[in-house]
Amino acid sequence: MEIPIHHIDAFVTDGVFTGNPAAVCPLAEWLPDGVMQKIATENNLSETAFFVGGNGRYQIRWMTPSTEIDLCGHATLASAHVVFQKLEPGRTEVTFHSKSGPLSVRADGERLVLDFPSRPAQRRELDPAVARALGRAPIELWASRDYLAVFGSEDEVRALAPDMALLRGLDRKAVTVTAPGTGDVDFVSRFFGPGYGIDEDPVTGSSHTWLIPYWSHRLGKKRLHARQVSERGGDLACDDLGDRVAIGGRVASYLEGIIRI
Repeated sequence: MEIPIHHIDAFVTDGVFTGNPAAVCPLAEWLPDGVMQKIATENNLSETAFFVGGNGRYQIRWMTPSTEIDLCGHATLASAHVVFQKLEPGRTEVTFHSKSGPLSVRADGERLVLDFPSRPAQRRELDPAVARALGRAPIELWASRDYLAVFGSEDEVRALAPDMALLRGLDRKAVTVTAPGTGDVDFVSRFFGPGYGIDEDPVTGSSHTWLIPYWSHRLGKKRLHARQVSERGGDLACDDLGDRVAIGGRVASYLEGIIRI
């Protein structure tokens, strides 16, 4: 069996080798779940996207090296790029049906823009276990799908060196950390997800479904410029649309090939 594979860097700052690499596998029909998980494990990227369909409408699933997840931004952006450039050249909008509902992606100049559900976080009491795992106590703690830990400065976020074993012991699979940005950036973030098999994700679209409503409310503005300050780094153009969020970024193709199993 031969399966096409595309390696795409999404939310890039300066082309390939920045942003978050995703593997994208367009399928004629679904493979057994176990086979898709083995492919994702073999790829060893934070996410591999699989999709089936055509004519601008597809069903999509995402897998980390260890498990399936319910929402992924960068691999959806990468999948749209494959549709627009390889499968349906000239198309500028596509809808992916997922476990999180319909997700549309449209081309906007050099960027592709995701339309995702908004997932506002709820305020929580500060948890000493989270502080121990991160190595520093946040000033606020919130929870959506994952924890959201708020710090006072970008320098604090950049300096974090979490204990991954302690993070795995928390009652959430991941922690997003965030702080106000500097210069032209409204806020920065990092994402630690050892519960998903990802110690640190380079750029995380799904975490912005709770980062955007948090910072939109805090800063009193609907349009935001975000940067994920991982080692690779990534830029995201964000809009708070109420019950939806728009997350835009640039992509770069790194390689394409064939998986033979």
